Amino acid sequence: MRATFSLGRIAGVRIGVHWSVLVIFFLLALGLAQGRFPQVEPGHTPALYWGAALVTSLFFFASLLAHELAHAIVARRNGVQVEDITLWLLGGVARMRSEATNPAAEVRIAGVGPLVSLLLGVFFGLCTWLLHLGHASGLLVEAVLWLAVINVLLALFNAIPAAPLDGGRLLRALLWRRTGDRLRATINASAAGRAFGWLLVAAGFLLFVVTRTFEGLWLSLIGWFLIAAATAEGRQAQVRTTLGGIPVRQAMTPDPVSVPIGLTVSQFLTDPRHRYRYSAFPVVSEGGKAEGLVTLDRARRVPEEQRESRTVGDAMLPLAQVTTVAPDVPLADLLPRMEPGAEHRVLVLEDERLVGIISASDVSRTVTYLMATHQHTGEWRKRQ
Repeated sequence: MRATFSLGRIAGVRIGVHWSVLVIFFLLALGLAQGRFPQVEPGHTPALYWGAALVTSLFFFASLLAHELAHAIVARRNGVQVEDITLWLLGGVARMRSEATNPAAEVRIAGVGPLVSLLLGVFFGLCTWLLHLGHASGLLVEAVLWLAVINVLLALFNAIPAAPLDGGRLLRALLWRRTGDRLRATINASAAGRAFGWLLVAAGFLLFVVTRTFEGLWLSLIGWFLIAAATAEGRQAQVRTTLGGIPVRQAMTPDPVSVPIGLTVSQFLTDPRHRYRYSAFPVVSEGGKAEGLVTLDRARRVPEEQRESRTVGDAMLPLAQVTTVAPDVPLADLLPRMEPGAEHRVLVLEDERLVGIISASDVSRTVTYLMATHQHTGEWRKRQ
């Protein structure tokens, strides 16, 4: 999932926010301002309720960010590179470039998230007690108490042994340690995630039928998300296993059609080599050094009256914003960094020189070929 806008970096990790956060932020603030706060602490003005609700919602998302940052920091300390953290509709997700190398590292990375949420719950609970002793405003006490409760619930929910929740990763680590088979452990944890997801969908539907409230639909939505995420995680594990030992160079398109950085946008758009078949092209300087990536879409955004004077270098995506990889890197390690779309092509570099390009469709073709080959080999062995 790509972030809609960036918040910068914290502890060296890029932080982004998806537009869907605005939806849950509004719904959360609405529920607090017009529901919980007026019911528990009546007698205040609507402006005060909304102010308290907005600040409480901000602290809630800060708690989610702390949860994901804990995963990212511990992951880096255990040799797992972190691409970024994105806050979205159903919480947050830390995108890892690779996986834990052993069950113990998996336990540390997965377990720290619920632990941080639990500690935050205890912290806010202590603050609630101190504010109550100090005779602080009842509305303030209620807001801090809500943060304490929601963080404890977040810790407990994430500890459920069902992928892709943190508890599911702990379950995978346990199964991995017992059997020594990471793929089988992942498949079993994913199956637990799907089962739990269907349970939430059913419970949410029944709650909606009985109470006719939004909470039932929200519970079902969370269940659908868990089912989809658990299924995707299981499939990705199978793909990574299929690609085991396959280097990037075997899936890339070698010596791709490239564009000189000094070429004008007009020349780029009218040259037949660049108008057909491909939608993204590496941009190179003299000598073949990679400089960035340009897509037909980015070039067409340049106003027509400026296309003769502006170059491809002005319209391209700079190399710092493009995913790059060495040709001998395992293809399985590249998977977490790949996304569909022309702007997400991966440039394959060797000593800063462009040697290839790879897309999600290239990986799909490689997986299809390998699976077909393995299936054919298995059938041949059975006939023997």
